Amino acid sequence: MSTFRLPQGQRFALETGAESIEAEIMAEKGAALGRAGHRVEVTLAALKAFDAGEAVGVERSSLVKDAATAVWYYFIQREACGIRDQKPAIAHYAIPREVLMRLGAR
Repeated sequence: MSTFRLPQGQRFALETGAESIEAEIMAEKGAALGRAGHRVEVTLAALKAFDAGEAVGVERSSLVKDAATAVWYYFIQREACGIRDQKPAIAHYAIPREVLMRLGAR
């Protein structure tokens, strides 16, 4: 009677269908978080450019609104990834208080 043995010294991860799907979901969450973070950078840069006198043809209130919306979506995506503390993100992106005060406002 012969038995099947896995090679010694190597670990094989036996992946189930659920694990495969979970890995794909985690990858998509990470990618979405990256896209949302990039949008925060873009909108905050536009606001800073306006404040520096480099942007014309737009209203500042519109730029603040766009930045607040981007930050709000970013925070929602962070929470979807299980990250509840937003203080590090606020510090990292140097999100102005003016933008934070408008989160969720329509």
